[in-house]
Amino acid sequence: MNHPSSLYLLLICSCMLAGCTDSTEDPILTLETRFQEASGTEAWQTQHQVSELKPQETAILITDMWDQHWCDGATKRVAEMAPRMNHLIESARAQGITIIHSPSSVMEFYSEHPARKRVTALPLVTPPEPFKDWYDLDRDKESALPIDDSDGGCDTCPDGQPCDNVNESVWTRQIETIHIADDDAISDDGQEIYNVIHHHNIKNVVIMGVHANMCVLGRPFGIRAQRSMEMNVFLVRDLTDAMYNPEMPPYVTHDEGTGLVVDHIEKYWAPTLSSEDFLKSLNTN
Repeated sequence: MNHPSSLYLLLICSCMLAGCTDSTEDPILTLETRFQEASGTEAWQTQHQVSELKPQETAILITDMWDQHWCDGATKRVAEMAPRMNHLIESARAQGITIIHSPSSVMEFYSEHPARKRVTALPLVTPPEPFKDWYDLDRDKESALPIDDSDGGCDTCPDGQPCDNVNESVWTRQIETIHIADDDAISDDGQEIYNVIHHHNIKNVVIMGVHANMCVLGRPFGIRAQRSMEMNVFLVRDLTDAMYNPEMPPYVTHDEGTGLVVDHIEKYWAPTLSSEDFLKSLNTN
């Protein structure tokens, strides 16, 4: 009869020979990310690389997916996008990814939600530099945007007429399609979100939501801000939208205009990934 310790050593040796790994090892998400690169006088070229992210070191940040926008076209596209976004978020949450909901200017609506209270209870963490209220286009780091959104970007205004409610806040909450769990986080404040990120030891921030040429880039929790805070940032390119009116330069379709903004982000700010690839990686862990 084998002694228990001898049997244990035999099992360990057998496992080593068979190439076993520790079952408690943290899972890894293997994602194909896309970016654009220019070398010398050569034009921008699309590049692909594999990025490996640990779920426990990753957060998904949902930007301004309100229940309603001042532009009917934007409201419709958000509603179409929300079910797939929620499916991805549910899968990510189950894998241990931190979920941060950032519907700007509606924090009062969520004042009693556990996901809001747990954010306000966190201690302050000093950032590398003070947060700005808005991160404007930075001509030292990027070119001008490839679309003209100076009219507000709405594609569903009356023919030949400006949108009268361009500055009207018609939103009241995040769209209900996207579930907010008690263990998630709710904030529209850059400093508060930075506190959340450090509380969970987050290194990677995956951004989705609207709008790519405005809030996704410029909010105090958006791509420019996250880069300034030294985060690894990614954009889910098929779970975003642009505020762009095809009646404005460069006179392309709305979807093409969104694609041009995604190109801009890939060139200057962050790699992108697809929700399909993200879900595939989540579901194989």
